[in-house]
Amino acid sequence: MTEGLTLNPALAATFAPPVMEARRWLAGVTFPADRPLINVSQAAPVEPPPVALRRAMADAAMDRPEAHLYGPVLGNPDLRAAVAAEFSRSYGGTVDPGQVAITQGCNQAFCATITTLARAGDQVILPTPWYFNHKMWLDMQGIAALPLPCGEGLLPDPDRAAALIGPRTRAIVLVTPNNPSGAEYPAGLVGRFFDLAQERGIALILDETYRDFDSRAGAPHDLLARPDWDRTVIQLYSFSKAYRLTGHRVGALIASTARMAQVEKFLDTVAICPSQLGQIGALWGMGNLRDWLAGERAEVLARRDATVAALSGLPGWRVKSAGAYFAWVQHPLAESSASLARRMVADIGVLALPGTMFMPPDDPDGARHLRIAFANVDAPRIAQLAERLAALSG
Repeated sequence: MTEGLTLNPALAATFAPPVMEARRWLAGVTFPADRPLINVSQAAPVEPPPVALRRAMADAAMDRPEAHLYGPVLGNPDLRAAVAAEFSRSYGGTVDPGQVAITQGCNQAFCATITTLARAGDQVILPTPWYFNHKMWLDMQGIAALPLPCGEGLLPDPDRAAALIGPRTRAIVLVTPNNPSGAEYPAGLVGRFFDLAQERGIALILDETYRDFDSRAGAPHDLLARPDWDRTVIQLYSFSKAYRLTGHRVGALIASTARMAQVEKFLDTVAICPSQLGQIGALWGMGNLRDWLAGERAEVLARRDATVAALSGLPGWRVKSAGAYFAWVQHPLAESSASLARRMVADIGVLALPGTMFMPPDDPDGARHLRIAFANVDAPRIAQLAERLAALSG
């Protein structure tokens, strides 16, 4: 009940968190032991970090007093230096530790970025389907999200983006590998968006939360190797997916040192500093879990392949794109995915998010799609998922 409350109208008008809404669909539903719930709604690891990482963090909690104290607003120098070195190595460019901020998760990195760029009444271009938390933050701030519909392969078109840019457009946001579609944007396409943003004097925000699960070998783009990249690019990253540090909230933001002065103001206000234990865990993971992470990547990619194979064999169903943790799937039923996803919980014991949660309300494409987050589902359960979807009736 909000009647009589004094509320920020922009916040009150923002839609409810989709994952929390979907979890509420489980209330009162029981699942028999021989047919447990298959949850393909979650976009993050559900297992704890590997034992060695947990032990390192436990040792730090016991032996390092600073693990319990405030630290630098922009993050610990050792982790900032490690991120700079890793991105310099991986992308063949030069990133200085002073161009790195550590944040309380990648969502906070996005919020900080937008706060440095835009104010109420400004515009930011979001390819659709979009990541709903990006849209939510823009709505809360009174910043207009300009939808950029993706084409074949769920890839955005720079020429269509160019037509959207106006005097109050401040940035283009690319998420690759994409949430919710899984699409991996080709390096040439990312480069074209960089050229467009640079030419028009706006920012290119590149969210690579799922970069550790990209199926391609080598750097996914060359932007960090370009001259003066930091005048245009703001790169975001999450440690949550790579090292299962979801509850510790550790992300990173890479941008110019001039922008960092503004980022520091925001982070000092909303967090004071990132989690010390989370940072210690992230640094330990970067230094010790490269082989383990390669195994995690291989398993996620195997589950992607299993999902594509299983769902592509269903009459009327179409996997439009798949990668990282996700498949964007067109369903064959007459009803909207908004009601279908709710019905799937009770009818077939599957929890998935409807495409309507990732699209503008007036875009009918959302009603025809589901996001399937397969990363936490092993091959036998992927086969069961396909069997249950095949049993749906319209």
